[in-house]
Amino acid sequence: LKWFKSLRLQPRASIAKRPSTMAGAADYSGLREGMRLQAESEGIYYAAEVLTVSDAKKRSRAPVKVHYVGYDASYDEWVGASRLRSKALVKPTKEGKAGKDGKKKGPRRSERIFSLADQVARFERAKKEENKRYLDIRTVYDGSVFKEKCVLVVGASRGLGLEIIKELKAVGAQVVGTVRSSSAEVDAACAQVIKDVEVTSFESMQKMAEQIKDPLDYVIFNAGYFPDIKDNLDSIQDKEALKQIDICALGPLRCVTALKAAGHLPGAKNAKVIIISSQAGSARWRTTQNKDRGGDYGHHMSRAACNIGGVLMSEELKASGVPVVMLHPGFNRTEMTAKYSHIWDKEGAVEASEGAKRVLYETAKVTMASSGRFINCEDGLQIPF
Repeated sequence: LKWFKSLRLQPRASIAKRPSTMAGAADYSGLREGMRLQAESEGIYYAAEVLTVSDAKKRSRAPVKVHYVGYDASYDEWVGASRLRSKALVKPTKEGKAGKDGKKKGPRRSERIFSLADQVARFERAKKEENKRYLDIRTVYDGSVFKEKCVLVVGASRGLGLEIIKELKAVGAQVVGTVRSSSAEVDAACAQVIKDVEVTSFESMQKMAEQIKDPLDYVIFNAGYFPDIKDNLDSIQDKEALKQIDICALGPLRCVTALKAAGHLPGAKNAKVIIISSQAGSARWRTTQNKDRGGDYGHHMSRAACNIGGVLMSEELKASGVPVVMLHPGFNRTEMTAKYSHIWDKEGAVEASEGAKRVLYETAKVTMASSGRFINCEDGLQIPF
């Protein structure tokens, strides 16, 4: 603040001559609060405006805080010269430090906001950086936060959902699991099992909500559907696409609506809502993950619709203090992804038991500040819509 006040008192000519804080560093003295420029995010430059410029030593690598025009404040971030375009910014002749291979290094892990679209590159980067949070979630996961918490898991009969309720049981949570038909494993993991639940029926969701006995701390909507079919322009699968949208997009909406009507949201504990979505719902990432081939229309459309629904619900429930967050659970070795078993190793797919810990690790971090975001459980970074 003092620096900005001093700028307003100086003649413009003297401001332009203000020396940079470090020899060979970029000169940010021409940037002003409210100034428009372009800022880079995940390789793409967006219209942005300067919120503040810091001369603090700890901000030397990324001293400019920007706001992306058209996006909410949750996307504001601190950036350096390498990610800015402005005639008012004087960049050094050589930007950044080079690694041993001579290539310029990207942003440090602590400075990243968005995950990488390229699944292979994402996994390789994690190995190169020895990112234990990505490679072995057990090194950071602490499930004790769920002890004695009441957690509703919708879609708990198998795969990731089953592993989530088993892990919650192991850490002392009070689990309410919903299934169409139960099993010995589900019964053993849950304090309450609600059967005959069909997420494509609002009446069924209402009956489910009426059967919940105790105040909820968390709601995890995990139900999903991804058929093993050929779905492209030569083989349109419109009926299957509608089924996927019915389950993956309208399912969470029906669930939250029924819980709200029954008084469980916000409820006595201001329950947090987590929707298990998929990176498949990112429109931005299609040009990387589906480059030159498209396809799987129902899958991608249903997850994109799921995410839009989640964001809208987060806005409607904001005044009630109920956060809604969409999670990509990561690449898990389940029945649903078996069609991709040939790339499990290459893309870092993990067992569902590990995927469950990733989901719960991010679930524990959900607050109103993160409401409306789309998070990758592999690295904890945001996925662009």
